[in-house]
Amino acid sequence: MSLQSILKQIAIFPVTVYQYLISPLFPSSCRFTPTCSQYMKEAIMKHGVWKGGKLGLKRISRCHPWGGHGHDPVP
Repeated sequence: MSLQSILKQIAIFPVTVYQYLISPLFPSSCRFTPTCSQYMKEAIMKHGVWKGGKLGLKRISRCHPWGGHGHDPVP
């Protein structure tokens, strides 16, 4: 495994923990598809830890009642 691959797995781990342990405790309120957590995982896998993380955080910042909604795939 390369260092880049290891860093991606480390960055994705907290998102996976959130998806399986925290997210099920709350009602579904996602405004986008895929969900913000899935978007973060896909962005990190596709673009790497830094750029993918930035894209994921940008997406999360748009997830509010006055933000957008609908289908928003990883670029």
